[in-house]
Amino acid sequence: MRTKLILAIIATVMSVGGTGVWFLVSERQAAQVRREKFFGSTKEYPTSGGEKVKIEW
Repeated sequence: MRTKLILAIIATVMSVGGTGVWFLVSERQAAQVRREKFFGSTKEYPTSGGEKVKIEW
């Protein structure tokens, strides 16, 4: 009985930990994408044809 309880606790901790790690990784990737869009040096502007062109001044 005690062994089953310990195994259940370990399984619960591992599943919660795995979910937390997955959330942190996905949030870090989303933050990197937002950062690249905001600070990106090559801004792309869509045209009417759906193509993206870089405007040079």
